[in-house]
Amino acid sequence: MHMLKLTSRTFYIPIKLLKPTLRETVGSAYLCMRAIDEIEDHETLDIDVKQQLLNETSVLLKSDFDEEAYSELLAPYRDILPEVTLRLGDWIRFCPEGIVGKVTESTSVMATGMAKWAGKEWQVKTEEDLDDYTYYVAGLVGVMLSDIWEWYDGTKTDRDLAIGYGRGLQAVNVLRNKDEDAERGVRFFPENWTRDDMFAYANENLDKADEYMKDIKTRNITLFCKIPLGLAKRTLKALKSGKEKMSRQEVEETVDEIIND
Repeated sequence: MHMLKLTSRTFYIPIKLLKPTLRETVGSAYLCMRAIDEIEDHETLDIDVKQQLLNETSVLLKSDFDEEAYSELLAPYRDILPEVTLRLGDWIRFCPEGIVGKVTESTSVMATGMAKWAGKEWQVKTEEDLDDYTYYVAGLVGVMLSDIWEWYDGTKTDRDLAIGYGRGLQAVNVLRNKDEDAERGVRFFPENWTRDDMFAYANENLDKADEYMKDIKTRNITLFCKIPLGLAKRTLKALKSGKEKMSRQEVEETVDEIIND
């Protein structure tokens, strides 16, 4: 939980509210994906190094995770990689035995997709490109969570709607970070897309998130899903009104409203 708090304010809050078994499972699963995300987003690693690390990590995740091989892989970059990445083996060990295979499978696919988009220098040209990118970096989170819900108490959800949920959250990030991304030389807006087009894409996928949640009857899981979704919708509203992001107070108020609903 300490590492979660250091790496994600958005997901730390709903994960903290989960019951112990789910908290451990979702927390470790999130940290597995965060570990590889930090490689993709690293500011100083060369693209070819990112691709190598991500692809080789993906292979290691496809079988019993070899921590020694992973440590050797990261050794030349140990001084510049964050703790959450270096400790991937810890997060895998912490994940319950009955679901860890699904978590490592989704993380492996994500690592392969991230490597592919690093090779494309994160240049989205078409809506199909956007769908592909958002699937790998966010839709797979939805798939993994759906696997966890089913393992936990038999809750069955629509995988396509789960992917839409992830895409919706990522589209909000794309809108919020547009200027910053431009400065970094990456582009997630398809060619000829306006800001309104991306708003429409975000709303279409957040609507799928609403549909996704209709299959969930476990209050513990419903609350978890509502918080990121509620924050995403409020962020869209803030962006449309000309703000750069929600204030800390608005975030806290939104979370309190959802918890007390």
